[in-house]
Amino acid sequence: MASRIHRRFAASLKGVLATMLLCVAGAAGAVPGFAEVQQSFRSSDAGLYDRHGELLQQLRLNPNERRLSWIALEDVSPALRNALIASEDRRFYQHSGIDWNAVAASAWGNLWNTKTRGASTITMQLAGLIYDDLRRKSAARSLAQKVSQAFIAQSLERNWRKDQILEAYLNLVSFRGELVGVHALSRVLFAKHPSGLNQSEAAIAVALIRAPNARPAKVSERACAILKEQKSPQECDGLQGRTELVLARATAKGEISGAATAPQLAPHLARKLLKDAGQPVYATLDAATQRFASDALRRQLSALVDRNIEDGAVVVIDNASGDVLAWVGSSGSLSGAAQVDGVLALRQAGSTLKPFLYEMAIEKKWLTAASLLDDSPVNLATSAGLYIPQNYDKQFKGLVSLRTALGSSLNIPAVRTLVMVTPERFFRRLQTLGFNLRESGDYYGYSLALGSADVSLLALTNAYRALANQGRYSPVRTAMNDPRVVYRQSMGDDASFIVGDILSDRSARARTFGLESALSTRVWTAVKTGTSKDMRDNWCVGFSSRYTVGVWVGNASGAPMWDVSGVTGAAPVWQEVMQYLHRQSGSQEPVKPVSVEALPIQFENQLEAMRTEYFLPGTGQRMLRVAKSNDIAPSIAYPTPGMLVAIDPDIPPSRQRLRFSAQGVKQGAWLLDGKPLVGPAGRKTGDLGYDWMPWPGRHKLVLQDVNGAVLDQLQFEVRGALVRPPEGKAVKSRGSLSAK
Repeated sequence: MASRIHRRFAASLKGVLATMLLCVAGAAGAVPGFAEVQQSFRSSDAGLYDRHGELLQQLRLNPNERRLSWIALEDVSPALRNALIASEDRRFYQHSGIDWNAVAASAWGNLWNTKTRGASTITMQLAGLIYDDLRRKSAARSLAQKVSQAFIAQSLERNWRKDQILEAYLNLVSFRGELVGVHALSRVLFAKHPSGLNQSEAAIAVALIRAPNARPAKVSERACAILKEQKSPQECDGLQGRTELVLARATAKGEISGAATAPQLAPHLARKLLKDAGQPVYATLDAATQRFASDALRRQLSALVDRNIEDGAVVVIDNASGDVLAWVGSSGSLSGAAQVDGVLALRQAGSTLKPFLYEMAIEKKWLTAASLLDDSPVNLATSAGLYIPQNYDKQFKGLVSLRTALGSSLNIPAVRTLVMVTPERFFRRLQTLGFNLRESGDYYGYSLALGSADVSLLALTNAYRALANQGRYSPVRTAMNDPRVVYRQSMGDDASFIVGDILSDRSARARTFGLESALSTRVWTAVKTGTSKDMRDNWCVGFSSRYTVGVWVGNASGAPMWDVSGVTGAAPVWQEVMQYLHRQSGSQEPVKPVSVEALPIQFENQLEAMRTEYFLPGTGQRMLRVAKSNDIAPSIAYPTPGMLVAIDPDIPPSRQRLRFSAQGVKQGAWLLDGKPLVGPAGRKTGDLGYDWMPWPGRHKLVLQDVNGAVLDQLQFEVRGALVRPPEGKAVKSRGSLSAK
């Protein structure tokens, strides 16, 4: 009789619930497909592997949940699958999402206050795992949530196979604490793959689904009940002890077996590539090269510990493919800011931008490698005031060839070259080489020639790679599934060849670095160093026929180093890495482009040694003559056109005199604002050296020859708070100095 009443109750309940399901069917959207759910799955732990499949870095991405990679159903232990169905959904393979018998039994039990098995099927539970608003929180689901859950379960059954439902459920269900999915459960609690779980381990796992946070004794009791249902009561012996042991691992947030000893070779690139990765990522890195570059950097910084230097970075790029073979973002434990990625951090470039400036001047045929440049003091007017560049050693070399100026990294010739090229043109060229400078060329002004712009080591090294590839530029690759490189011609191939030849010339760099230094290698290489203002950044970047290597050393805090230059700081690391890369192979000197002409040249007065020099078509010379003073057009050397002079009220006026000077002329006179300047004893100046007491306002300065003809004129401005002399009175000098 009771059985007949129960069946009638079940049929009636089924009709009521079916009507409710129809009511919500129109409001519920289409359920996602199995592939969509699988693709949206994200592991909380991701591994970065090198190009050969060697593990480089294991990274925890989600601190709140522990998920590992998605596991296919066939890779899950049959013991676990059987225990799950026996415990959670006996009629899983018979129902279509809702087990009406279980629903009726549950409702009947509630009616008579009798404890029964839950009515929620695996498919219904999966609906709660897919849709966050149906996920069971601390409180029980509402009636509306239960009805929606039932409808979605039926929709899942219509569109998914049973094995897909079971597979998704095992990967999405929470077990205990932070553990989500059977993969994380198996690796953390049992230190094995899900395929290896035995019957008792499977029972413990399934027991955790129903009560994830229960005490070990309760979990053991439920696991034993599952084993008895499966006719394996003998597995209950010692089960409580085993349960306490494995749950202790979950409480301690146990690590995956082997994770603690996983290599930590590329933490910075791992953070970049694994940020949104749900699966293992294969980087272009080579583990052996990465390991060697990191060790070389640490060795060098350890040797410089007394020079106030603790940070550094190294990049190695394959010239042909653009693959990054090493990405060392910091010195690790030597650094106080090891999380800062020195490969991407922006730092002042120093002299490392000079090769691109000279390449542009050669490419445009404004200069040649043999052109003579003046390494002597120069004052340049800028919107911010007077710019007075100096060489690194505070000395001047006089007339030098472009080859010597670049090889020996002389500053004044570079600034003079930028005056000709213009900062804006040079800025646009740097942008085509991937520097992505934040300001305009006029913002940096002439200091751009000396590397005042902030650049990253990666961008700088890749730009040198373009030189190695004779002007062809492409972005780098850091992951094996990145698109292959596509080149564009960003510099002239012939001019790039000439600049590369200069950077490989030991003789050209001898004036500053000597013939033997850390820039010298046993194979053909081209290299340049750089040091930023106040020795805050130290660079060495260069290339062989196959690789381009960039090194930065300094302090992440921006603190200056103590007496460390490019050749003593970054260069030893660069040399060591380059020697390692070519330990079993040579480096071939680039083939000269057909358009480049090689000519023997000599300099007048043996200014530099005779040599063979490279020229672009139509620019060849065999004799380089030294310009004489009478070859220079008469002009005002100082002040410069448009110059702004600021008077400091804290400095005595007599100490703020402005000296007018000229070039290309020895005799003449000055007119200021239409009035002649008078020297000592009332005579007009004849040697053209004149010290003028400045007064505020805009002024016009004129240079005349001895006959009164105008040779040059310009305007400049003085700002300050000095009293202007009375009108009509000549300004007398306190002394006239001879021209320098």
